[in-house]
Amino acid sequence: MTPAPGIHADAAQGRTGESARNGPPARQVGADHGVSPETPATSTPERARRADMKIGIIGAGNIGGNLTRRLTALGHDVSVANSRGPHTLRELADETGATPVRAEEAARGAEIAVVTVPLKAVPDLPSGLFDEAAEGLVVIDTGNYYPRRRDGRIPGIEDEGLTESRWTERQIGHPVVKAFNGTYAQDLLDRHRPAGDPERMALPVAGDDEAAKRTVRDLIEQLGFDTVDAGGIDDSWRQQPGTPVYGLRGDADAVTRALAEASPERPEEFRG
Repeated sequence: MTPAPGIHADAAQGRTGESARNGPPARQVGADHGVSPETPATSTPERARRADMKIGIIGAGNIGGNLTRRLTALGHDVSVANSRGPHTLRELADETGATPVRAEEAARGAEIAVVTVPLKAVPDLPSGLFDEAAEGLVVIDTGNYYPRRRDGRIPGIEDEGLTESRWTERQIGHPVVKAFNGTYAQDLLDRHRPAGDPERMALPVAGDDEAAKRTVRDLIEQLGFDTVDAGGIDDSWRQQPGTPVYGLRGDADAVTRALAEASPERPEEFRG
């Protein structure tokens, strides 16, 4: 059985693992919950177009492992870490050429860091995790909240109404861009397509920093997927578990519609 998006391979143990679904020109969900075409970026940061960025991946479960495979294949310099130590990543390193490191070293010199661990493990990430990252570090958060299946009740999400990624920002002390949380891990390997292909899927991307979000969107486009601007981190409830876009394998128009149809009320099965 294919794992649900966002479920980590080692979720039962609460280790540093991570998630396991997601076309055409991007669209943006407007503040009035309508949808309007997005103006193409004219000043994309140069690094977002490079194929040799230094990328740190914190979490080597389904999404982390397959991002390691794809990003190294594209020519990026990838360091990967989990909670069990570099020796447990030797097979992945031999397969991909990625550098296995301790979690506290994963973001050293990184231009992009991917935090792809179970939500309950986020507070246990090493302090100062990003202290030695490159200037302008962009952090991608792939996390999802599964209170009944894995994470237990998290008061900041349940009682304060924080989105999962806003809560994660507070724990790690760094802004994040939310992406890949509703993506089946195997799709990263099997469903990427060249630009313009009618079967190319789109992924929603949320973030408050437009330059950081553009960097992530360009990286996703390198990976063979279109993107849809899902708004800021406080709007990222639109792509949390239980929403129409979560796990959707669709093009940009389908993803845009799904984001617009989302309800801010968290489904019962995703409440603690």
